[in-house]
Amino acid sequence: MLMKSLEPTARAAQPLRAVLAVAVGLALALAQPIVATAKGAPDGFADLVSKVSPAVVDITTMSTVAASTDGGPSVPPGSPFEQFFHNFMDQQGQGNGDQGNGQDQGQGPGNGPGPGAAQRSEALGSGFVISPDGYIVTNNHVIDGADDIQIEFFNGDKKKAKVVGVDKATDIALLKITADKPLPYVQFCDSDKMRVGDWVLAMGNPLGQGFSVSAGIISARGRTLEGSFDDFFQTDAAINRGNSGGPLFDMDGAVIGVNTAILSPNGGSIGIGFSMASNVVSKVVDQLRQYGETRRGWLGVRIQDVTPDMADALGLPKAAGAMITDVPKGPGAEAGLKSGDIITSFDGNDVPDTRELVRQVANTEVGKKVDVVVLRDGKPMTLAVTLGRRETAESAAAAPSEQKPAQPAKPEVAQVLGLKLTPLTRVLRDKMGLAAGTDGVVITDVDQTSEAFTKGLRAGDLITEVGQQKVTTIGEVQDRIQEAKDAGRKSVLLLIRRDGEPRFVALSVN
Repeated sequence: MLMKSLEPTARAAQPLRAVLAVAVGLALALAQPIVATAKGAPDGFADLVSKVSPAVVDITTMSTVAASTDGGPSVPPGSPFEQFFHNFMDQQGQGNGDQGNGQDQGQGPGNGPGPGAAQRSEALGSGFVISPDGYIVTNNHVIDGADDIQIEFFNGDKKKAKVVGVDKATDIALLKITADKPLPYVQFCDSDKMRVGDWVLAMGNPLGQGFSVSAGIISARGRTLEGSFDDFFQTDAAINRGNSGGPLFDMDGAVIGVNTAILSPNGGSIGIGFSMASNVVSKVVDQLRQYGETRRGWLGVRIQDVTPDMADALGLPKAAGAMITDVPKGPGAEAGLKSGDIITSFDGNDVPDTRELVRQVANTEVGKKVDVVVLRDGKPMTLAVTLGRRETAESAAAAPSEQKPAQPAKPEVAQVLGLKLTPLTRVLRDKMGLAAGTDGVVITDVDQTSEAFTKGLRAGDLITEVGQQKVTTIGEVQDRIQEAKDAGRKSVLLLIRRDGEPRFVALSVN
C-alpha cells in the first residue's frame, strides 16, 4: 500500500523532469550563438605588417620657432585638442608643468640657442600613402608651420613633400611627393562597420624610434574631443609621440582611422589613444585633393540640444532633435527657418541631436537643395533649404553696429524665478553693446540658490523670449510664466542671449 501511494507522485514527476529538460535545453540553445560568434586572438600580425608597411612613412619636418621658456611640452596653438588636454591636465593637478599633454605631436624640440631665442626645430610624425602617384595623409599638427617636409619609406627611400591642403577642424593634412614609379599604397574602409572589441593595428614612428607596430582593440567609438566634426575611435593599441598621422588598420589591411592624440598624464601611452575615423578623413582628403581646401555645407542656423526639461516645457513626447536658437542672414533664413523650430530630419535622415545634425550638414555638398523637417508650434513642417558654404560664412567679417547716444532712464525691477529683472532701456542697450533695435528683459542679479543659477543664468544675460514668445517688459515675462502654469506645464522655456550668442533654458514654474 505504501508503494502504491507513492506511485502517483512518481508519475507526476515525469512532466516536471520534462519541463526542466526543456528549460535547460532552451538555455543552452540561447547561449550557443554567443559562443559561436566569439573569435580568438589572431595567430600573429606578421603577414599583415608585411602587406601594409611599404605604404607607411615617417615624416620629419623642420621649422623656425621661438624656444620654450618653461622647459615643458606644449600643444600647438590652434590645435583642435588644445583646450581638451589643458582641461585634462588641470583635472590631474598637473597644470602646465613637466607632465606630457595629450597631443600626440612630433618628437623633440631640436637643438638651438637658449630660452627665448628663435631656433630651428625638428619634429617627427607619421603618415601613409593613399595613391600610387604619391598622395600622403598625416595630421595637420605634424606639418603645421614647417618649411621643410621629409618623407622616409620603410625601405629607407627619402623624398621631399609639399602640402596640398590642410583641414584644421579635423587636424588632417594632405601631402604630395613626386614619384618616378607607382608607389605601394593603402585604402580607406567603411569605419562605420567597425565594432568595439575588433582587433586593430597601429603603425608609425613613436618617440623617433623609427618604424614600429602595436596591436590592440577598439575600446570605444564615437568619441569627441573639442572639434565640431569629431568621430574618434578609442584604442588601447600603443600610440605615443611621433605616431601622429599614422594609420590604424583593420585585420584586412584597410585604414579605419588616423592616429591623432593620446590621453596621458605623463606624455606616454597609457592605453587611451584616439584615431579619427576614416569616414571623416576620406571625405576631407577627397576635398583637399580636388580643391586644396574643404567645402562643407552650411545651414545658417545656431542650434542647441533639446533637454528633457525643455521637451516638457514644449509639450514634446521626448527630448530629441536640434532646437534653433538664432537664424542669422543665410540659407536658413531664406528658407523660412525660425528661432524655436526644432529640426527633426535633414535630407531624409533623422536628427537625434545637434552633433549629428552638424555632421550631416557638413557632409552635404555646397549648393544642394535639401528638405529640412521642423516642429513649429508642435506641428511638423517641411522646408527646402539650399545649403551655403560653411568656410565662407565663418570667414565673413561681421559689420560693426553703430551705437547711438541715449538718455538715462530709471528702470523698474522685479523678482521672477530667482531672477532680478529690468527692462532693456536705451542706456542699458548701449552699455551692453547691443545693436539698435534689440529688445528684451535684462537679468541684473541671480539668486545663487535658485535653479536659474544652477543652469548657468547670470547677471547681464538678456531674455528675449519666454514660452517661445517675444518679451519686452517684465509684465510679459510674468504673463508667459502664468500661461505655462495654466497649461499644466512643469517648466517654461526662456531664450537668453549672452555676448550675442543665443541659448534656450527651461526653468521650473512650480
